[in-house]
Amino acid sequence: MGILSNQFANVVEWEEFDDNLIFWKWTNKEIKKGSRLIIRPGQDAIFLYQGKVEGVFKDEGDYDIESKIIPFLSTLKGFKFGFNSGLRAEVLFINTKEFTIKWGTKGPIMLQAPGLPGGMPVRANGTANVKVSDYMTLIDKVAGVKQSYSIEDVKLRIITVLDQLLMKWISKEGKDMFNLQASSFDISKGIQEDLDMEISKDGISVTGFSINNFNYPEEIQKKITQAAAQSMVGDVNKYTQMTMVDAMADGKMNGGNSTMGSMAEMMMGASVASQMMNGMGMGMGQPQMQQGYPQGQPMQQGYPQQGQPMQAAPQQAAPGAAGAGPKFCPECGSPTNGAKFCPNCGTKLI
Repeated sequence: MGILSNQFANVVEWEEFDDNLIFWKWTNKEIKKGSRLIIRPGQDAIFLYQGKVEGVFKDEGDYDIESKIIPFLSTLKGFKFGFNSGLRAEVLFINTKEFTIKWGTKGPIMLQAPGLPGGMPVRANGTANVKVSDYMTLIDKVAGVKQSYSIEDVKLRIITVLDQLLMKWISKEGKDMFNLQASSFDISKGIQEDLDMEISKDGISVTGFSINNFNYPEEIQKKITQAAAQSMVGDVNKYTQMTMVDAMADGKMNGGNSTMGSMAEMMMGASVASQMMNGMGMGMGQPQMQQGYPQGQPMQQGYPQQGQPMQAAPQQAAPGAAGAGPKFCPECGSPTNGAKFCPNCGTKLI
């Protein structure tokens, strides 16, 4: 008798466990006397009898079905194994982990954008996190007709509705079409809520959703990069200074033979000297030296000695025509070409 019982004994377990499966159904087999149920970490086991849920077991372990499982089943508590008969039931194994899905739009999404009558094509990619949350709904909508269900099936379900959700939440509240990454958090949050409502119909919850990148066509991306660079530069004066620094660096990298670098060094030196003179003139609380009184030189004939009253000093004629300004701007070092205002930074020259 014991020998025959051992012949009928079998093991109910998730055979060839696949971590990409959301559930797998043990079916079309008869549970015999002496059978065991094995639940591994990250798994739940649901007993089904004639399509009805009889019990849900969540603790991992190795259980004798007759003594440790059947007494807890809803309508099979009194079931007794016969000599040649067993229990024909199904056991649904659920993968309880949280799955991460990498998604990407199937094609470019055409978004309305100013200046682009046909719309602007945008692609996006990111990740979504899902897990089983409602066993009864999962069994009713999916497991009742499928032997197994993979994460790829869920991914396909998500991608089917994702383009519409992206268009909805990008267009909402007037998002900046040329800087969508700045609004990615708000867009992701809205999509997650809508996506969860859709996927929960299968007993699966969306626990997280994020957008990693928005991808524009190459020509539009160049314009965006150019606009960002101009925004970082700010005013023309700073841009000129940055250009001169780059030219100086270029000259050094080329062994100091760059003409552009040499000119830039001269212009930068003139600009720095001008700023230093301005700072020394009034910045230390000293009266600014008037033209014709060179700083650090002894008093020449015609200049008042110490203790004598100030007399009119002979004015030296400025180089060039009367009233002509400097040849280089004292602020940015740009050539002035005789203008009254610097053509680069706008500083008054005369």
